Amino acid sequence: MTMRSGTGRLIAVVGPSGVGKDSVMAGIHATAPNFHLVRRVITRAPDLGGEDYDAATVPQFNEMVVHGAFAVHWGAHGLFYGIPTTVKYQLNKGTDCLVNFSRSALPQAAELFDHLLVLNITADREVLARRLAARGRENAGDIAKRLAQSEKPLPTGLNVIHLPNNGPLTDTVSRAVALLQPASV
Repeated sequence: MTMRSGTGRLIAVVGPSGVGKDSVMAGIHATAPNFHLVRRVITRAPDLGGEDYDAATVPQFNEMVVHGAFAVHWGAHGLFYGIPTTVKYQLNKGTDCLVNFSRSALPQAAELFDHLLVLNITADREVLARRLAARGRENAGDIAKRLAQSEKPLPTGLNVIHLPNNGPLTDTVSRAVALLQPASV
């Protein structure tokens, strides 16, 4: 299926679990509402906190895949994630779209979206461990697995902006907006 995007940028927000992707995205959107937040479909129970998502069972998710409901989908950490095809309509209107993404799905996204930009959010390992424990969704073993994945490299050949998130969220959001909307000269 060929689905090349329009003039908007798909901004794939990536980084290890606990780095604050959803908080940074919400902060960017609050500061610069012209960025559209893409709502993912996840095979996770509804209302677990964190991001705003559409919950689906695995059979429902698989049915959606069969019917072409996703532009991109992947599995990670025992769950399945899907980016609805409706993102292409926002992109074709020229809207920049922020979406919480998986590093493993970036090569597929690079094939599908002409204006792919990767916002790679990082944080120190101790910060990640503290945040993962505080959100209360994983046990100690799951946290250890997620931390082991935190150093996973990005695929090569992508347009990437690196954004550390070790300090106050407001500072990170300000830096992100400045990087994504550089002042015109």
